[in-house]
Amino acid sequence: MSQIEAQIMGQGYALGCPEGAESRLQEAVSAVDLAMCKIRDAGKIKARERIAVLAAINIAFDHQTPSVEPSSAEPLSEKDMMHLISRLDEVLADDGKLL
Repeated sequence: MSQIEAQIMGQGYALGCPEGAESRLQEAVSAVDLAMCKIRDAGKIKARERIAVLAAINIAFDHQTPSVEPSSAEPLSEKDMMHLISRLDEVLADDGKLL
């Protein structure tokens, strides 16, 4: 198991990662960061936990719904998505702060 450093909404995280999957995890982190920043920048929601939940739901929905445009990225498996959501829950459990 290796570890990568990641930034999501300007906050640093150290994430465990299976050997050889670092680029896939970094792509997932980028997708989560993009989704969360879009929600935050819309200005309607300020709580990090709510932003994370909405981003996770949006990402999961996008990967369940056939895309109109072909995507070059591999969709996340259900196992990977659940792991990502679980990891977000762990990281944000102590956050509890409104931005």
